[in-house]
Amino acid sequence: MTQAVLEAWQDAETLAEQMVPLIGTLHRRHNVVLSIYGRPLVRRGVIDILKAHRFARQVDEAELPIARTFPLVQEMAQMDLGAASVDLALLANGFARSEHTDVRAYLDQALADIVGGGGQGVKEPTDVVLYGFGRIGRLLARILVGHAGGGSTMRLRAVVVRKNSEDDIHKRASLLRRDSIHGAFAGTITVDEDANTITANGTRIQVIYSNDPASVDYTQYGIHDAIVVDNTGRWRDEEGLSQHLRGRGVAKVLLTAPGKGGLKNIVYGVNTQDITDEDQILTAASCTTNAITPVLKVLQDEWGIEHGHVETAHSFTNDQNLTDNFHKGPRRGRAATLNMLLTDTGAAKAVAKALPELEGKLTGNAIRVPTPDVSMAVLNVRLTRPTSVEELNRRLRRESLRGPMRTQIDYIASPEVVSTDFVGSSRGGIVDGLATIVSDEGRTAIVYVWYDNEYGYSCQVVRVLERMAGEVLPTFPKE
Repeated sequence: MTQAVLEAWQDAETLAEQMVPLIGTLHRRHNVVLSIYGRPLVRRGVIDILKAHRFARQVDEAELPIARTFPLVQEMAQMDLGAASVDLALLANGFARSEHTDVRAYLDQALADIVGGGGQGVKEPTDVVLYGFGRIGRLLARILVGHAGGGSTMRLRAVVVRKNSEDDIHKRASLLRRDSIHGAFAGTITVDEDANTITANGTRIQVIYSNDPASVDYTQYGIHDAIVVDNTGRWRDEEGLSQHLRGRGVAKVLLTAPGKGGLKNIVYGVNTQDITDEDQILTAASCTTNAITPVLKVLQDEWGIEHGHVETAHSFTNDQNLTDNFHKGPRRGRAATLNMLLTDTGAAKAVAKALPELEGKLTGNAIRVPTPDVSMAVLNVRLTRPTSVEELNRRLRRESLRGPMRTQIDYIASPEVVSTDFVGSSRGGIVDGLATIVSDEGRTAIVYVWYDNEYGYSCQVVRVLERMAGEVLPTFPKE
């Protein structure tokens, strides 16, 4: 029996190894992006592919055998397809339910809209510039470089920073190459001092030194109609961010922080529909707002929220001090790695910009804690209609698996998880189902939401960026 289990695993590994180049071919030549219930397969290794197949049991209550999906991928790689996002689990389930016995005949029917597409369906590339290259800027660079190629219209063309030393570009490249929290960059990075460029996995990134966004002429680097992603947080209102639009070659601006005034704060998955082609300046709100708003939307839509409070235990950030020193903000001058400290957060108020139904209904505070990444939000809300722990968790779990916000909400029910388990999560937030509390005859709900306040937030920013660039692939199979 033991030998049989090992041999079954090795057979699955063999198919996954054969599947890797086929997935790459579909991505590069046909702009087809494969996934399994939202788990991407492009640029994933053998074990990642097998884990994605195992994840399918969360939805179908049974593991998806790779022997069922491999023939589909093998046949698709031989077809002339147009650009699309294809869910391999849904495709395999559809084939099993269909009357077809021939894989090609089924695929011709299920993918009829893109058969003969010749890889067409992807818009002309959109130039992207990162203004600032700190924690979020470098993670955005990693994600954008990883997306480059088939199925993506976005091209990271430049980063704009202030020059801090003679070997500045080498230090920037080193920080992109190595990260104490998120690990090494997956690929190769080279520096060209003469051209002032960093090349990461074939993506050539121009490094531009400037202190004034309005004075940068991007066109001299061949950059046109670019979206500038401002990671500095230096300017938060329309007047300040409009400086970017005065730089030659800039079409739009996205701020990676909550905006002030009348700027639209976008939480992808919640108010994505508010993004229009006419928008020149948008903001992606904050990491906390992106973590809690999708969950609050589910609660609001399902049971209604009368009022509530949000408390976040947030990892320390760069603006705090390593040891006690002067800081213009209250308490933040105290040693970040030695203390928990109470501070304010605008996340509760910012929720209303994406979810107007909660205007004036939420309060919030934050506790900075001595961890470098992954935070937790505790949502304590009074519901209009009563519920139970089981019903509430069931609804949030269903949303994480098949709902429209499945790329924003994740769900876990393990008694052993801790914060470091969520480093690298691509979701806005992860509901800890075992911590959920419902009291007061079902009218008070307390929901605990983990979130990678660096990588998870950066993934949400990229989703907004994709929508601003008009990058929307048709999805198959059609349900």
